[in-house]
Amino acid sequence: MAKTELLKTASVLAFERKLDPSDALFQAGKWDDRDHGKQWPTVNVREKSVRGTISNRLKDKDQNNTAKLDADIQSPNLQTVDVATLPNESDTLRVRFTLRVLGGAGEPSACNNADYQAKLHTTVQHYVENIGFAELASRYAVNIANGRFLWRNRVGAEQVEVRVSQLEKGLPGPAWVFDALNDFSLRSFDAPTKQEEEAKLQALSQVIEQGLKGDGYALLDVVAYARLGEGQEAYPSQELILDKGDKKGQKSKTLYTVGEVAAIHSQKIGNALRTVDTWYPDDEGANLGPIAIEPYGSVTSQGKAYRQPKNKADFYTLLDNWVLRDKAPANVGDQHYVIANLVRGGVFGASEKD
Repeated sequence: MAKTELLKTASVLAFERKLDPSDALFQAGKWDDRDHGKQWPTVNVREKSVRGTISNRLKDKDQNNTAKLDADIQSPNLQTVDVATLPNESDTLRVRFTLRVLGGAGEPSACNNADYQAKLHTTVQHYVENIGFAELASRYAVNIANGRFLWRNRVGAEQVEVRVSQLEKGLPGPAWVFDALNDFSLRSFDAPTKQEEEAKLQALSQVIEQGLKGDGYALLDVVAYARLGEGQEAYPSQELILDKGDKKGQKSKTLYTVGEVAAIHSQKIGNALRTVDTWYPDDEGANLGPIAIEPYGSVTSQGKAYRQPKNKADFYTLLDNWVLRDKAPANVGDQHYVIANLVRGGVFGASEKD
């Protein structure tokens, strides 16, 4: 193998994701009938046309123009939007998806530099043998148990229950049942105070850890029940319409469906599961809590990246120092972060101009 100092990052370097969720489909029923959730009717998406009012911020030149404001308000703001709601006789949303946990983190699916690939393999193996996947697996397990993947459907819910079972040969095993609201937090990964809950979480973590290590087949069935209230609105993923063409008559909001069933994108489920980064620099004291694993620690809702290359905290700087220069991140949290990016997957090759 080439000397470490002569190694360069491969120009072709890609990794497949090792947490592979399906889309999450919606059903609705009664909270007290959760044991028969499989038979619940699906939640569909329908169109709604509304007559809104003008509420956008006025331009500076129109601030004192009373006549123009009155004229604008008289003009209807007509909108057609998609909406998904529980039936009037149902108070609980059922959200189900499956999750495959794959081994081989750190093994690229494409790499055009054999020396780099060998060194990367050695680096990752050193992490696995000396630190292991236990911490990452525990955090992924917490994000399942706390129902983070429900996103807005979790906000304001009266009760949230998450049931997780391991599928073997297509058949579910015993389920771990978690009280997502009362026993878990979205802002920390502290172990539950109840011993029984901690034992269940530990069992789930071990299944995920074994899957990441490649020691066993890991396919999980995840079902969440969120008690929202009869007839309340549910929140599937919103579609991004790239080709808008003629905007006249178009819907202003299009929701995601799978065969006419309201659903959450698998990518959005994956984003929730990998929201485990609490090791990012936080000099401003933003106190965000966990953020999703991203190469630059990007938080799109804030338009900010918390892992800036100038601070040498981004994924590429940490990875290059670790693999090319044998400088492992001094903070073990940053080591977890680097490996979590490999679990996330992506295309990380160096630019040919570098």
